Amino acid sequence: MKSKGTCPKCHSSEIISIPGNVGAYGTGNNIKAGRTIFSAVKITRYLCTSCGYTEESIDNPIDIEKLKKHYSD
Repeated sequence: MKSKGTCPKCHSSEIISIPGNVGAYGTGNNIKAGRTIFSAVKITRYLCTSCGYTEESIDNPIDIEKLKKHYSD
């Protein structure tokens, strides 16, 4: 949905982007990449308003590397 702008389930183009956020106590659409909320990586949600299908994406390549480093063995 992010790249094509259409829903893979119903093929609608009625897609909205919901930016990730980090709230108090780590609430919000994010993944912690460290011990504090300041390390949180924001996750963007893409929602089809026709059928309700959702996808999530990490938009910043640096954040992807942070998660790889934090969660790798």
